[in-house]
Amino acid sequence: MAVRATVSRFPVTQGALDECGIQWGISVTPFAADDETGQPPATAGRGDRLPRCERCWAYFNTYCDVERWGWACALCSTLNGFDDDALHRFQRPEACPELNASFIDFEMPVDDADGAGDGVKARPVYVAAVDLACSEEFLELIKSALLAALEALIPGSLFGLMTFSHKIGLYDVQGPVPVVKNVFIPPDSEEDGLAVTLEDAMPLLSFLAPVDTCKDRIAAALDTLRPTSSWERGAASGQEADTVLLGGRGFGTAMSSLIDYLSSEYGSTFALARVFAFLSGAPDYGDGQLDTRRYGEQYASKGEDADLALLPEQIPFYRDLAAVAVQAGVCVDIFAVTDEYTDLASLKFLSIESGGSLFLYANADDSTLPQDIYRLLSRPYAFGCVLRLRTSPDFEPGHSYGHFFPDPQYENVQHIICCDSFATYAYDFDFTHADGFSRHTEPVVVQIAFQYSVIEPVEVASGNGPQSYPRFCLKRRLRIRTLQYRPANNINEIYDSVDQEAVLHILVHKVILVSLENGVREGRNSVHDWLAILITRYNDALRSDPRTPESHIDIDFSQCPHLQMIPQFVFGLLRSPLLRLHEEGIHPDYRIYLQCLFSSLEPSSLAKAIYPLLISYSSPNKQAFPRHTLSRAALTMSESPIFLLDAFTNLVVYYSSTADPSLPFPPPHDCLLRTMINALKQDRCITPKLAIVHGGQDDSSLFENYLIEEQDVDGSGYASGNGFISFREDIRNEVAEILKEESGS
Repeated sequence: MAVRATVSRFPVTQGALDECGIQWGISVTPFAADDETGQPPATAGRGDRLPRCERCWAYFNTYCDVERWGWACALCSTLNGFDDDALHRFQRPEACPELNASFIDFEMPVDDADGAGDGVKARPVYVAAVDLACSEEFLELIKSALLAALEALIPGSLFGLMTFSHKIGLYDVQGPVPVVKNVFIPPDSEEDGLAVTLEDAMPLLSFLAPVDTCKDRIAAALDTLRPTSSWERGAASGQEADTVLLGGRGFGTAMSSLIDYLSSEYGSTFALARVFAFLSGAPDYGDGQLDTRRYGEQYASKGEDADLALLPEQIPFYRDLAAVAVQAGVCVDIFAVTDEYTDLASLKFLSIESGGSLFLYANADDSTLPQDIYRLLSRPYAFGCVLRLRTSPDFEPGHSYGHFFPDPQYENVQHIICCDSFATYAYDFDFTHADGFSRHTEPVVVQIAFQYSVIEPVEVASGNGPQSYPRFCLKRRLRIRTLQYRPANNINEIYDSVDQEAVLHILVHKVILVSLENGVREGRNSVHDWLAILITRYNDALRSDPRTPESHIDIDFSQCPHLQMIPQFVFGLLRSPLLRLHEEGIHPDYRIYLQCLFSSLEPSSLAKAIYPLLISYSSPNKQAFPRHTLSRAALTMSESPIFLLDAFTNLVVYYSSTADPSLPFPPPHDCLLRTMINALKQDRCITPKLAIVHGGQDDSSLFENYLIEEQDVDGSGYASGNGFISFREDIRNEVAEILKEESGS
């Protein structure tokens, strides 16, 4: 569990918070294997026996004051008594990690009814739902992706293959020859469901095949997949074959039927079923049809904000379906491979609210889909998660951000359907009363409790000898992290404790919400205004020193290294497709994809996605400088021949046009630069695309487009090197106006 606070020294009062202008909150990556310093959790058994505070229900932790018969809660100071069990256990403190560690994973008991007994109930289940109203190129990519997925699945997993177009196809691969049963989808959503239920068409346990014994037959079934013909779609819809283009995509009906199909075995065969839905376009048949004509409307001529019009969902169908999926123990990941408008604004809810992820690929040619799905299945994940954040009584969580949903009964409790080691969430803090912290010299406490389930394989020997077969058991665990933060004595201590990437993390979450509610323009204005206010408050602090000239305005945070990247981060955010306007050619589906991606990233990854990291090398085996600004001037001044640019989704190696011809190009596979690239690729939730460019021989536009400091913030392109410079001047003028108004002169 990695936790990063925007400031490690907390503001003492609301006035101090307002005076500093900094976002106040934390980011939490609950299922990360280690904490933010790389330390793993201690482990312990029987978390249900851990003492809890009678007043605030916080868990006992190493920061509590312990007396002979009781303990004082580190959060609310309530005195609690130990029961006989705790008294007995705490006589051996070396055997009680809660007395010595602040980051612990506890085992929790699981009833046989929940699947811990014979392990069968916890069997991993995966289903691929493939769009056949598609092109040959799309289908070849999906076949490659699913073959990669089969290699990542652990033996003993169950796998089902379903196709959809104007009909649903269910594959039984457990016999010598794959068998497909088709169920036709009614073309109109008004009609009453399928004529035949999927269970009647094929029993679920015939549909779900064990991967370890049926992998070859699954691959053979994949090889038989073909796009549906226009003749088939025309016959199903009652149209002439030559008038039917690509379409007949009954995605909504297929997903609804599949979730109902799987629900019958929830809790008996599986604890979580993961569905991988592959889409080549918008649903246009059966339930959940989406009207793509709204993308082509002329919003400007009607005086409407196109971004505000295209960001909301059209219909609540997929949001409602996600709620049904959660109740059925089904998590849906959506992989959209298309450059046409698909209305991900509506579709996204089926994935993110069921615990899944949303992926978008513009085309099949250079798609990283096979690598992405392999990564997705290779990394560990938790499910049935509950995340609870508690604080000392003087402050509390304000807003929470991320792909979870709040508990309907308890405050500050979030439910997460499926969570991997990269998934990150955020909270901002508010004071509970105007006086702020009642004790300015004592540390305050944040405690994060994360309860989750995992499926673990168990080797069981067969009766015929040493040969074994895979079984699974469900494990329930409670991960607790308790942190202390000291209040700051003054504003300088706050500024010196800033984590810039954590500040950006919460800022991006907030600006995404503003954009969804009020439009992208309002989102841009909010982040621009926030930076101006932050710089104003910083200059107020500088002017408290009588040696600072009244006319001096520092917009570069020259006296505070911990804030110096903030202007670049905000500039990069304004230049990002996340906040660029519709008229600049930003596709609404791409914007939705970035909103979903950025709101799940941890702070360091998000910082690279917003303002890429540029590293220089004097040779493939020697790094020159760890960070440069994103400008041509930085390249020229560095005099280094090789640069590595990390934009999170893309890695670009750039050899300058003046590089020594004797330098090996491309960089050798055993050099330091390649080692760095491979490490960056591994530590990613998605597969970054790698490009190696020689400035003197290749098209350098891919690399140069990332030199955003040479671009205008309004998206008008290159501006003679004045992009970031003119942005700084705009901010300086705005800060000067605010300071002038506040001084009354």
